[in-house]
Amino acid sequence: MQFKRLSVLLASLLVAACTSSGFSDSNASGSGQNGLGTAGANGMTDGYTTDYGTDIGGNREGYSAKQVAFDRAVGARVFFGYDSSELTSEARAALDRQAAYLTRFSSIVATVEGHADERGTREYNLALGERRANAVRSYLVAKGIPAKRLKTISYGKERPFILGSTEEAWAKNRRAVTVVE
Repeated sequence: MQFKRLSVLLASLLVAACTSSGFSDSNASGSGQNGLGTAGANGMTDGYTTDYGTDIGGNREGYSAKQVAFDRAVGARVFFGYDSSELTSEARAALDRQAAYLTRFSSIVATVEGHADERGTREYNLALGERRANAVRSYLVAKGIPAKRLKTISYGKERPFILGSTEEAWAKNRRAVTVVE
């Protein structure tokens, strides 16, 4: 219990530090950007409004204060269309915010996780998740983030954000998540 309280305190301090250094929590207010409580590429809310542990780095229980600060400041996820690894204009806007944050905090390294929905074979979805993670990594590198600071991993369909076989679940599971270390 003490550890959770300390984690919450540290997360609050990091968020305060980020907002005072030019990165605000404007995503939480529903500004239309892909971040906390805002519409994603598919027009749905992203579920981060109250539960920061739900999909940060595919980790459903624990998460670092640094990750929470990153997600609150700029948003950690981008979404993809069906069977696609092409970045949408909304995804590029979210990645521009990530690039600005990673430029400002140059000691941060990150892993980009690629995910897919449940349709298709395990092997196909692992390859699709890899293409999605690489698309995000390539975009961030093109924006000036050194390649050595960015790793990729694909989870394919193994770590869904939402369980279920609905269009909503599939849309939220087609994503890449930038996890800061």
